[in-house]
This record gives sequence, C-alpha cells and structure tokens, in this order.
Amino acid sequence: MSTHAPNEARVIPLRPQAAPTGSGGTGRAPRQPAGEPPAPAPREPLWRDLVGDVLRRERLAQERTLKDVAEAARISMPYLSEVERGRKEASSEVLAAAAQALGLGLADLLSLTQDELARSSRSRVGRGRTSPTARYGGLCLAA
Repeated sequence: MSTHAPNEARVIPLRPQAAPTGSGGTGRAPRQPAGEPPAPAPREPLWRDLVGDVLRRERLAQERTLKDVAEAARISMPYLSEVERGRKEASSEVLAAAAQALGLGLADLLSLTQDELARSSRSRVGRGRTSPTARYGGLCLAA
C-alpha cells in the first residue's frame, strides 16, 4: 500500500542530482530563500526554433513578405509562418524550398542554424553549464 496521498505525483529522478561545488568547498548548493522555488535550468533550444529564427531573419533582411517567400517556395503562407515561429518541424524538402526562395542553399541554411546553436551553447556554458561539444567548437553529429 502506498504511503503518499492518492492525488500526489511521485517524482523519481532519472539522473542523480550532482551538488555543485561552490567557493565554500562544502559541495552543497546555495540555500534558496524560504518560500521561493529554485530557478529553472535554461532550456535547450529546439532545432525547429533555430531554423525558424534563421529563415525569418533572412527574409526580413531581404525586406520580403511572408507571402512573397511562400509563393516563391511553393509553400502555403500559413505553413511557412508556422515554420518560422518554430511551431512546425519542416521536412528537408520544405527547408530546401524556403532556403532557395531566399537565395540560399540548404547547406547555407543549416550552417547558419548550426551557428545559432553553437552561439546558444556557448552562452549556456558561460553560465556554468558544460557542453560535450564545447571542445569541438561546434555541432557534433554521430550515427
């Protein structure tokens, strides 16, 4: 029989929580003020968000409308808007068409997106997080 309330969720961590070592050398995390929840960890950016940001930035840099780019790429305007906002995970065909409509190759789009991901990674590492890709200076993909 369970010892906790029936409507209460029980959380089992998948990884042991490592206590950060501070300058005090105690190995304990700094105390949170009473009543305040701990600060959430920074969220890892999603690939679709980064791709959408790059597409939108490139479109706006060219002073083109969403309708113009969607027509050139033969993509519906609402779908391209959702891709730019990171709401849809676009296929490689759609990404290639959108990139071509902006005068980019698919490799250019993915390279610009990878640069965004690396920049985001560096900013998180700068706030005390370690990244396994930091030593490579970019994105590492393994099969």
